[in-house]
Amino acid sequence: MRKRIAAAGLAAALCLSGCSVSSSSTAASLAAQQEEQDMTSTTLSSLPEGTAEIYFAGGCFWGTEKLFQSIDGVLDAQSGYANGSAQITPDYQTVCRGDTGYRETVRVVYDPQQVRLDQLLKAFFSVIDPTVEKRQGNDIGDQYQTGIYFSDEAAQKTVEDYAEQERQKYETFAVEIAPLTSFFPAEEYHQDYLDKNPNGYCHIPVQTFQSINELIRDENGEAPQENRWEKPSRGILRENLSDLQYEVTQNGATERAFTGEYWNFDEKGIYVDVTTGQPLFSSLDKFESSCGWPSFSAPIDENSVSFHEDLSYGMKRTEVKSEAGDAHLGHVFYGEPESPNGVRYCINSASLRFIPYEQMEAQGYGEWLSLFDKK
Repeated sequence: MRKRIAAAGLAAALCLSGCSVSSSSTAASLAAQQEEQDMTSTTLSSLPEGTAEIYFAGGCFWGTEKLFQSIDGVLDAQSGYANGSAQITPDYQTVCRGDTGYRETVRVVYDPQQVRLDQLLKAFFSVIDPTVEKRQGNDIGDQYQTGIYFSDEAAQKTVEDYAEQERQKYETFAVEIAPLTSFFPAEEYHQDYLDKNPNGYCHIPVQTFQSINELIRDENGEAPQENRWEKPSRGILRENLSDLQYEVTQNGATERAFTGEYWNFDEKGIYVDVTTGQPLFSSLDKFESSCGWPSFSAPIDENSVSFHEDLSYGMKRTEVKSEAGDAHLGHVFYGEPESPNGVRYCINSASLRFIPYEQMEAQGYGEWLSLFDKK
């Protein structure tokens, strides 16, 4: 757990006083809150010398907080509620009503000598869908609206310039870009939630945290960490994978033909192990197949997969697993007329996660962009 640094805007004292107000002290409490607001509205928080802050609303703040905690140079990441109605002192239940204007937001305090604001922005945009309003992943509601809120002019220019570059990539751009008007730290049980609850809900794939930090380390000229594609525990996998993904990758199940997300999918990019993030297949090697499962003529690197004899169901087949995650992927067949080289890697969609070409660098897969220069 990182040392907590005092928040800006409407300070924690406001939030704490608003969470437990008795009827006999309501008037006095409101007066105290107004006095506190008057004092803090013209006073910036005291940041440690040489540090800076920025505020990210990226959907559920548990995952957003963990993302930034995982980045070298981030000194503190604090979950809270930002930029809502000035007449409301938020708490979780109130914000969940969806009519307060508050966003689940993470205050990030960082050392600009170790990590730049544009790198934090890249990390943020690599894990959100910037085209949808009031939704991220399975979380739907006003409080899940994405946004970036700045508290000084220097950050404003960087944020606005970066956001404009991102805006050009999409027909619809729904991320709020605005000055910070208020921030209330969330209740203590929300702080460091995924550290306290390692198997807790997270809308961001857990392997993304490591890959993004490694991308930043690489940009800064630091050596990459060992065990880049380390397999999470079965408990974490159980929590973060769907039932089908878990059964396929961990227990060797097979999804029904013609039902997988990628069987009839032809976008440009790479396919990675859903359990570890290890690159496995490229869209360059994917071909149309009548079998009903995603089919590839070859993996990106043969060392990324392993082969095992499979005698189940009275058949003799060759099972394919991911090398790093030991996840069941599917089977490989030879002498296949639909394949350009006669080889068909018949892979379950549930064992894969697709990284679009346009997002490969942002998500930490820039070194594989050169694959697409060869063909």
